[in-house]
Formats: sequence, structure tokens, C-alpha cells
Amino acid sequence: PHHRRPTGRDGAAVGSASGPAFSPRPGREMAPPGPGKAGAARRDPRVRCSSRHGLSAVMELFAPFLRAVTQGQPGGAAAEGDVLWNFETALRENVTIQGQPWEAIEDDSKLPSDANIKILEDQFDELIVETAAKRKQWPKKILLCAIQTMKAEQEMLNLYQPVVTPEEIKSQPSQDAYIAHLKQMAETASKQISAAMKSLPELIERAEGFSQALTWQPTLELCKLRQEIFADCKVKKENNVQNVVPPGEVTPTDADTSKNSCILLKRRRAADSPERRRYPLRRRKLTLST
Repeated sequence: PHHRRPTGRDGAAVGSASGPAFSPRPGREMAPPGPGKAGAARRDPRVRCSSRHGLSAVMELFAPFLRAVTQGQPGGAAAEGDVLWNFETALRENVTIQGQPWEAIEDDSKLPSDANIKILEDQFDELIVETAAKRKQWPKKILLCAIQTMKAEQEMLNLYQPVVTPEEIKSQPSQDAYIAHLKQMAETASKQISAAMKSLPELIERAEGFSQALTWQPTLELCKLRQEIFADCKVKKENNVQNVVPPGEVTPTDADTSKNSCILLKRRRAADSPERRRYPLRRRKLTLST
């Protein structure tokens, strides 16, 4: 059977460490808990927040993660809605807005329009005052910094000392003569170039005439060939005429024999030769006077 332990003052059990009558050390009584410890024990365990609008934004950030967790779970959209509602309800019950519960605080994002305008006007006035002050102060500061920078650069330039002393470069007399010769050659070349440019049209005409002569060369060769062919025809005709005259009627003289002694007699070609076919001879009627 369970026996009830005796209690002392303030309902504390006799012989317990929490009681005021007894203490671990003999002859010493424990002091009752102070108001600080009691206040800490009665402290609100809920999380303190300062803005309802910011907390709503945090809840919206967690919504995609909750949807991803419920994806593929039985129930579909209904289960997803239940999870979101449970999360928001638990969050609202476990937070306080400036020491007050969620339902007791209005949404701070929906402030009156007049208040918003007043806040914006105050911020705008502060920016105007700050800009005006900067416009007055900063140019002077910038000018001072620029002057100091220029002075420092000048001092650095004055401190610079070259290691090697520079020497003056003087042109030698031979170089002067060479430069004068180059100038003269350049002038001569320019004159030659100008003369060549002036004679260029004449050269072009000569080239055109030469090209025409080259194009006429085959025609000239053909003309020469024709002249040779027709000259042979004339010689053959004369030979034919001489052959038609009977030998008894012509009495050659001594002068004729002396002239014709060096003439080479050509072989008479047949009438059916290919040359006769290409160039047939005209038949002439000769009337011999008796």
C-alpha cells in the first residue's frame, strides 16, 4: 500500500530537498525561490516576432517545400491543403507579434494610405537635406584632394633623377650628304614616274596596234599562200601556151637560146592530179597569125 508522505509548510513534502524546513546540510534552512526564478518559470514559450507581414512572407517561402513533401501522397490536393493549413495553424499558435497573439494583431502591411504618404514624404525630405549637404561639402573635399594629389605628383617629379645623363645626338656630315643624295634620287624618280605616266596612253595605243597586227598575221600568211598558189597557176598557164605552139613554126634565135639556157624545165603534171582538181586551169583559145 502506498502511504502519503507528510507535508510541511506550503504543501512541501517533509524531508524533501525542495522544502523550506530541511536542507542537505544540518542546521541550515533553504531559502524559498525568488521572484526572478518564478518569472522565468512563467515565461511565455512562444517565439516572439515583430512583424506579422514578415512572418506571412516566411510562411509563403515554406509553402513550396510542403507541397513537394506531399507530392505523390494519397489524397492529392486535399492532403496538400490539410498539410498547409496545419503548418500555418501551428505556426500562428506558437508565435507572438510584439507580445500579443496572432489574432490580436492586424496585418501591418495594410497601413492607411495617408500614413504611407507621410512616411514617404519624411524619407524624401531627409534625402533632400542629405543631398544638399553633400553638394555643399563634397566639392570642397574633392577639390582639396585633387590639389593634394597634384602637389604630391609634382614633388615626385622633382625627386626623380635620371641614372644616365642624356647626350645630344648630332648628325655626321656624311649623313647629311647621304640625305641630300636621297632627296635628289627621290626627285629624279618622281620625274621619271610622271614622264612614264604621261607616255602611258601612247604605250597603250602601241600595244593595241601590236595586238591587232598579231591578229592580222594569220590573214597575211593566208594571202601569201594564195599568191604562191596563183603564181604557180600562171607559170603553168604560160607553159601550156608554149606547149601548144608547134615547134616547126617557131624558130628560136641565138638570144633566146642564151636566155633559156639557164631555165630549169619542170615536170608536167598529169591532168588528173589533186592540184588540178582543186585549181582547174582555164582553157584559152589561141589564134596564131600566119
